[in-house]
Amino acid sequence: MAIPDITDTEKWIVTTTLRERFGRDVPFDVGDAEIRLNASDRELSNCPVVHWQAEDGCHFVVMKTGERSYRCQFFYRVHRQFGTGVYEYDDLTECVVSLLQAQADHAAEERGDLPSKRR
Repeated sequence: MAIPDITDTEKWIVTTTLRERFGRDVPFDVGDAEIRLNASDRELSNCPVVHWQAEDGCHFVVMKTGERSYRCQFFYRVHRQFGTGVYEYDDLTECVVSLLQAQADHAAEERGDLPSKRR
């Protein structure tokens, strides 16, 4: 099953959402990544991705896993990846906003501004 490329509309959604959050244009890259679409898959599937990096060194990745299907994560180092707690989104705006909020909450926890959810 071929996954459609990131469309111009999807790029516009990412651009607009990041501009609203940061008050300026945030450059991002569009590329591909190989992931397991299902935990039981033996083979990797090629998925289009959007990637950007924040000034604090945090990387954000949104993976397109199908028509109107998106997964996301953020990380500071490759071996420590974080998500939103939602496996897959059918709305790109909700995916990006939730990802940004999850990272903001994580950063606040690390600074001690919020109680840690980890036990």
